[in-house]
Amino acid sequence: MASVKSLAKDTAVYGLSSIIGRFLNWLLVPLYTNVFADSEYGVVSYIYAIVAVALIVLTYGLETGFFRFANHERYGDPMEVYSTAMTSLAVSSTAFLALVFAFIGPVSEALKCPGHESFALLMAATVAIDAFTALPFSYLRFRNRSMRFAALKLISIAINIGLNIFFILICPWLWEEAPGTIAWFYDPTYGIGYIFLANFISSAAMLLLLIPEYTGFRWKWNRTLWREMLVYSYPLLILGVAGVMNQTVDKIMLPWLIADKSIAMAELGIYAANYKIAVVMVMFIQAFRFAYEPFIFAQNKARGGESNQAFRDAMKYFVIFSLVIFLGVMYYLDLLRWFIAPEYFSGLKVVPVVMIAEFFFGVFFNLSLWYKLTDRTIWGTWFSLIGVAITVSLNIILVPYFGYMGCAWAALCCYGTMMLLSYFIGKAKHPIGYDVKSILIYFFTAMALYALAVLITTPYEAVNLPVRTLLLAAFIVFAIKREHLSIKQLLPKLKH
Repeated sequence: MASVKSLAKDTAVYGLSSIIGRFLNWLLVPLYTNVFADSEYGVVSYIYAIVAVALIVLTYGLETGFFRFANHERYGDPMEVYSTAMTSLAVSSTAFLALVFAFIGPVSEALKCPGHESFALLMAATVAIDAFTALPFSYLRFRNRSMRFAALKLISIAINIGLNIFFILICPWLWEEAPGTIAWFYDPTYGIGYIFLANFISSAAMLLLLIPEYTGFRWKWNRTLWREMLVYSYPLLILGVAGVMNQTVDKIMLPWLIADKSIAMAELGIYAANYKIAVVMVMFIQAFRFAYEPFIFAQNKARGGESNQAFRDAMKYFVIFSLVIFLGVMYYLDLLRWFIAPEYFSGLKVVPVVMIAEFFFGVFFNLSLWYKLTDRTIWGTWFSLIGVAITVSLNIILVPYFGYMGCAWAALCCYGTMMLLSYFIGKAKHPIGYDVKSILIYFFTAMALYALAVLITTPYEAVNLPVRTLLLAAFIVFAIKREHLSIKQLLPKLKH
């Protein structure tokens, strides 16, 4: 239980930057949806979907590879592992940026921004920097320096948000009131380009702030180690690409599958904006992932087979907290929907489907420890490739008939299948002994409470909200009683 408490503490710290950061970024959604047309927001969503895939390719699994080899018995110096991986990322990121620059015309066409090559260049530079700085952030996690990790993430987010507000709100106002003050750098026709410019500046700032993580040790290049890391990590690269494709391929494919091309980007904008409402579940999973990966390797190294109980507890509490988040978002969706412009409300029906899909993905990530600990990462690759096949196939089949709802159902089927495959194969290959009975009880109880809230919904929000609050409280109390938890166990002891 103590190890799970340590995991919870790290999740809370990492989650502080993730939750606050994503919440603040979430607040940009109403800005974007009120300032830019849905078709313009569709272009932004399309480009960021492509960028997400590019970032995974450029880190090629070295983050997890670093954790594995830094804890490996055969390598006594984690800094040698770190410097070898950092050198590899520096070379590959530089090569990527040079290639984009050389073929900027075709790249801008592919990103749906022809005539705006600067958009493509800005995002290419941002991706190259983010790929290079990914490992220093992993190094901070390895050293359990969660506070510095969180502080740097929050600084980056603050810069990005501040620049978005400056370029999108303040500059247009100054252009009307005192154009001479900003005419030397501001172009009112640049539009969504300022979103990409703000992102680039915030990433460049992180490159500078992470200088202490590049210095203070002797850089080494171990060719043999590098090859072993690539062999270990290449399945994770395929896994990562397949995983991010499962999250973004719907946004990439949607404009191509909508029959009426004049509204394709607008449909993508509506879908992407409503997907953002599910970000509460996504950011909890991300916070958990930051803490869980170093946790499982450290537990396995320190306790061996005795670590299974910690893994079982972690899974169960992850499920409980995720379901609380699901119910919270769905119960208060009538309030949360105002984070996007009313013109986008037609897409709210995707939210419950997307949230359950993300929950399944979170469970899948928990289950992934069996093939990471046993160095059989190829299994994760197969699961994700199967997921991609399901996502692509169902999008092709469903989107022409159901529009963006087809994307949501495809995501649900994809993650659900991956979760079940990982569980049953992992049960045979490396059994952990999860408390499946309790997990299913919590899941179906949450679904029943959600269905009950839908059935008893009235036209009056003053009635609906208190009733839903009571239902949410009932689920929380049910979980606390069932797990025999006390306030002392849930909250850290006060120190005087």
